[in-house]
Amino acid sequence: MTYRKTMKRIKVDVKREVLRANDMLAETLRREWKDRGILVVNLLSSPGSGKTALLERTVEALKDKYRILVLEGDIDTERDAERIRAKGVEAVQITTGGTCHLEANMVMRAWEEVSGEDWDFLFIENVGNLICPAGFDLGEHLRVVLISVPEGDDKPAKYPKAFMTSRWLVLTKMDLLPYFEFSPEKVIEEARRLRPDLRVFRTSAKTGEGIDEWVEALEETLHTLRETGPSAG
Repeated sequence: MTYRKTMKRIKVDVKREVLRANDMLAETLRREWKDRGILVVNLLSSPGSGKTALLERTVEALKDKYRILVLEGDIDTERDAERIRAKGVEAVQITTGGTCHLEANMVMRAWEEVSGEDWDFLFIENVGNLICPAGFDLGEHLRVVLISVPEGDDKPAKYPKAFMTSRWLVLTKMDLLPYFEFSPEKVIEEARRLRPDLRVFRTSAKTGEGIDEWVEALEETLHTLRETGPSAG
């Protein structure tokens, strides 16, 4: 009599495990930031949409009243962090070395460098990309997606997850609207099909259009976060 030894095949979904570990760490970070009263904002967009320019305007408006930290995500160089530091606020550069998005462990390592300080706002400028960053929770309280006028008005339909997972939408470079075939109304309509409660801002870092409304909304969100008190557990 012959015996055949059989081995049970176990299928491991590596991507699912990576995302699960990421989400657990992100939740730990979110609780810490909530307990400390720090509003964390994660900015997503394509390259060149104006994230850094919007942040420059934002920190200029807020830095005299609040303590601001910016984590800059990019594949290489510290150029964006240098721009933010030039505005007089702290910026930590996270270089991914080729990874097309930030992950919670990257954010945690950067955070550990400056976690001893007291902050009011923590802005995370994600790697320029509308695909990969949408799948990774970084522990933020507020996810914001940006679209610039030169990019075209078809982005919500082409990259739906970035809009479905964001609470706010910022249209940037509105000063260029006369020079491009771009319909803000089409963008907003398509984005709200994906997320009906999406809040929209129309801005220009060059002219200052919409910046006051954006900044006021950030302040209101910070105050709301603090009014709800520490997280449970």
